[in-house]
Amino acid sequence: MSELNSMEVDTTETIQDIAIKLVTEQLRNESRLATTPTERTLFVLGSKGVGKSTLINRFLDRDDVPRPTLALEYSFGRKTASGQGAQKNICNVWELGSLANSSQLIEMPIRSHGLQTFSCIVMLDLSQPDRLWTDLESVLNGLKQATAKHAVAGQIEEMKELTAQRIGKEHPDLSTLELFPFPIVIVGGKYDIYQNQDSEIRKHVCRCLRSIAHTLGAALVYYSAKNSSLSKLVRDTMNHLGFGSPSNPFRAASFDHSSPLAIPFGADSWARIGVTPSNSERIGLSFSTQIPQLPIGNGGILPDDPAKDAGFKEASIDELRSQKDEELMYVLKDTEIRMKFEVVQ
Repeated sequence: MSELNSMEVDTTETIQDIAIKLVTEQLRNESRLATTPTERTLFVLGSKGVGKSTLINRFLDRDDVPRPTLALEYSFGRKTASGQGAQKNICNVWELGSLANSSQLIEMPIRSHGLQTFSCIVMLDLSQPDRLWTDLESVLNGLKQATAKHAVAGQIEEMKELTAQRIGKEHPDLSTLELFPFPIVIVGGKYDIYQNQDSEIRKHVCRCLRSIAHTLGAALVYYSAKNSSLSKLVRDTMNHLGFGSPSNPFRAASFDHSSPLAIPFGADSWARIGVTPSNSERIGLSFSTQIPQLPIGNGGILPDDPAKDAGFKEASIDELRSQKDEELMYVLKDTEIRMKFEVVQ
């Protein structure tokens, strides 16, 4: 008997029945994929004390009182779209507290989650223009080193292609840009203080930030926690990067140095900025000549003893710390007694 004749065939099934079965199986597979959580990673770093923790709390709808971020902190947000079998989205959020000696810490989010769904919020303190480029240069160098170290072969070029698509393949400046392989949004914080600075300083800051955002393929927005419209724009931008919605957080672009900047990906150009094509090194040199920059400090003032700060409680760690403190006190007392005994002899 041939193999064909040995097969069991259900002669009662019609073509219609088979089609229905195939469609049902396809819908079941699509439903399974839709309910599988998708993850994205958002890394918030920049100037110390600019309001990064407050921004993250608002993004995650948390009412926590912000506490100083000593090193690197992790949190996450979760959203589920409406409807049956809706997709669950998770956003991993990392915050870097200080840029001082931070190269290894900058690597952590990339090493933990990879680059494929990675985005950055670079938050700079507009109220301190004499630290602006120092902080930004530290961030960019750290991100470049971490990216080169943890990217797989060919990944950076593939992702730069996506950046080119984001700003527009037909953009006239495309060939002159130093594109980053993942989305970056530069956020100028403390705009409420900055807006009262001298007009010439604001012009220099505006030209510098627009130039560097343009050459990196980044977006640029100004922000103040005291301005509801600016807060909403930055929060919508974080939702766009972290959850993919809204699809376009920028309702309108603003390029005037005398008002809050809001420049989407690919919306700027060298001609619009009023400068010749440049790169990050020349942009930084020009800005530092106009506004001399201060070096990065030691990270600012920390609590006298973070281990005793109520804002940093961790039960298991605190218990181990207490045991070690007791052991240390015992050793110190024992050493002290031995030294006294030796002196008497």
